[in-house]
Amino acid sequence: MAKTEQGNGLHLRGSAEKLTDNGKGSDPEANGNVDPGETEVDKYGFSGGAQQHSGQNAEEVPIEVLREREAKWLEMLNSWDKWMAKKHKKVKERCQKGIPPSLRGRAWLFLTGGKVKREQNQGKFQELDNQPGDPKWVDIIERDLHRQFPFHEMFAARGGHGQQDLFRVLKAYTLHRPEEGYCQAQAPIAAVLLMHMPAEDAFWVLVQICEKYLPGYYSTGLEAIQLDGEILYALLRRVSPAAHRHLKKHKLEPILYMTEWFMCAFSRTLPWASVLRVWDMFLCEGVKIIFRVGLVLLKCTLGSQEKLKACQGLYETMELLRAIQPQYMQESFLVHEVIELVVSEKDIEKEHNAQLRRWKESHGDLHCKSPPRMHGAKAIMAADPPSRQDLRQRPTIIVESPLATKTDGVSADNGKQSRMTQDGKPKETILPPQETVNNPYLPPSDPSPLLEHMTVQGSKESLSSAEHDTYL
Repeated sequence: MAKTEQGNGLHLRGSAEKLTDNGKGSDPEANGNVDPGETEVDKYGFSGGAQQHSGQNAEEVPIEVLREREAKWLEMLNSWDKWMAKKHKKVKERCQKGIPPSLRGRAWLFLTGGKVKREQNQGKFQELDNQPGDPKWVDIIERDLHRQFPFHEMFAARGGHGQQDLFRVLKAYTLHRPEEGYCQAQAPIAAVLLMHMPAEDAFWVLVQICEKYLPGYYSTGLEAIQLDGEILYALLRRVSPAAHRHLKKHKLEPILYMTEWFMCAFSRTLPWASVLRVWDMFLCEGVKIIFRVGLVLLKCTLGSQEKLKACQGLYETMELLRAIQPQYMQESFLVHEVIELVVSEKDIEKEHNAQLRRWKESHGDLHCKSPPRMHGAKAIMAADPPSRQDLRQRPTIIVESPLATKTDGVSADNGKQSRMTQDGKPKETILPPQETVNNPYLPPSDPSPLLEHMTVQGSKESLSSAEHDTYL
């Protein structure tokens, strides 16, 4: 159950004791002793901790622009297969701009192929949910629940609905993939999903992330994450020679600083507004976004001699990477840098093949045979083309959006005829409010879930040392 890579201190599948410390200690965030009523809850549902929104340097999209974006996204979701086949570039651009908060969960479900998986496996999640699960994984998961975003109102209460759903999703995955079981880094991934969608949807998106986007990341041995660490290191030589030379000089292995970044998709590292924007792009374009974020952070932190004056040794460098300066993680800056950085799927695959050859020379064949990595939503859909029935929304939502129609030229599934009454007059379409803004997984204290996410002050630390996390 718990294995350790000899020589580098890498805890691959942490023991129950190291995962939770049995709830002892003085750190309220580590132990889940958080009262969300003590402080004001921000627009994302956080009442404290590194992710709490401070309200400074706010970036707000005008409400009329946000309404237009929502209408465009609803139109895309009603004709998803057509948009992905003919206008994928437009889908990508809209993900880069940021998915409207009220539709983010549904968009993620479609982007990942989780919607298709759910439709093709009707009743599967309920079947897994009703099973007791393997006692060894159940015990570890239960001990780990209170550690996932304890300052978020969904997960603050021990035994609350958020923790219950998180347990259900993680336990179901261990039954779905018993050969993998549970890896601690899956918990924050599942928690982020549960903030945006019900448990069944979160389960299928988690399956897609583990099997299509990041295959092998959560298998015993963590060979895939080690390979990607070497790929990141090789790409850094091109992106920032100064940072590459510094890490090489101090023999700072990639696995020491990028494991949590990649395995948790930066959900434990970045301020929350940046997490959501990165995930929008990641679930659309694939793992290259994770690589780009890592490269941007390394370049900004270690990319010049002036910056390197503050970290003359290995310890100082590690401390700097654990507490990246907030301005480099700020939403608008980070998203712009990620979009501008030229690192493609071909670059990653070329380097992957090179590193795989080196791995075989030094370590032999991989112990865990992972399926091929899919680079984003378009590749996933191409590999397993869905039927129109699999993509059908229940209920189907049609929104009259002249701007979206003129701009994009893609009509909804029902076509123009369905929008006309028998007397030839336009049919008034009513948008069901429960399908747009009344998402039960949005923070109820959020004054307006339709407001665009504002910038959050950057976190000054990645993980509290008191938490004893075992990603490393």
